[in-house]
Amino acid sequence: MSAGERLPGTPDPMHKWPGAGGVMITGDSWGDPGGPLVLLQHGGGQTRHAWKGAGETLGSSGYHAVAYDARGHGDSDWADAGAYGPDFMVEDLKCVAGALGDANPILVGASMGGGVSLLSIGMGKVDAKALVLVDMAPKIEPEGQRKIQEFMNQKPDGFDTLEEVAEAIANYQPHRVRPRNLDGLAKNVRLGANGKYRWHWDPERRKSHNAGTPVYRERLHECADNLTLPTLLVRGGLSDVLSEEGAQSFLEQCPHAEYVSVKDAAHMVAGDRNDIFAGSVIEFLARVAPPR
Repeated sequence: MSAGERLPGTPDPMHKWPGAGGVMITGDSWGDPGGPLVLLQHGGGQTRHAWKGAGETLGSSGYHAVAYDARGHGDSDWADAGAYGPDFMVEDLKCVAGALGDANPILVGASMGGGVSLLSIGMGKVDAKALVLVDMAPKIEPEGQRKIQEFMNQKPDGFDTLEEVAEAIANYQPHRVRPRNLDGLAKNVRLGANGKYRWHWDPERRKSHNAGTPVYRERLHECADNLTLPTLLVRGGLSDVLSEEGAQSFLEQCPHAEYVSVKDAAHMVAGDRNDIFAGSVIEFLARVAPPR
């Protein structure tokens, strides 16, 4: 199943890999396949396209950057209703890394993708070279999480026009300049059988995983205790999801971790200030996991 037809102008994925349980995972890549593998994992409700700018910059810096759509997102397959928990996404990550032939990837994860990265390493599922967490730590702000939930739950039957989609995004991200050309929205929505525009994700995944639950946050906290690899935490200076207090709590728990706060960026750090974000990540990786 899918949310509907892909709109004209939606970029086709460069790659497809079998994930856990046969769910097909789609992705894009940049750079030399012989360089250190950097797996870029997006947040809930995003797609691989959120990493395009960062992927290109990493690729031109000697890394093999790969961004993929999480199950139930973008062009990746939808899964069974009960197969959307974080442990399924951890297995997908292992499958993608295995298909690319690298048992020691660098993991970069934003929000939901950061949680998957942290679980993968903390549970000993992936032996990563380095970890970059983007606006994600075990302790987040309930109010910021609530706003994400409200944004993703609106208009379950779909939007009448792309202008309505643009307005919903602008209301959630008021710090960004609203684009005049709506062509870029094509990759974020699908055209349903009812003629309405729906988000690209499977609504069933929202029922099986809530990133704000105490049990999930405690799992992340326990996994953070196991981090020994080079780690960088990147926070959006305007973020209402990961507060400065939440960031400092993680740094106290993982004193070896490095920290960057990106001014004028909110929760979607890479999309807001890709220049600063990519520069910070490359400077970090050049020291702890340099290209061959």
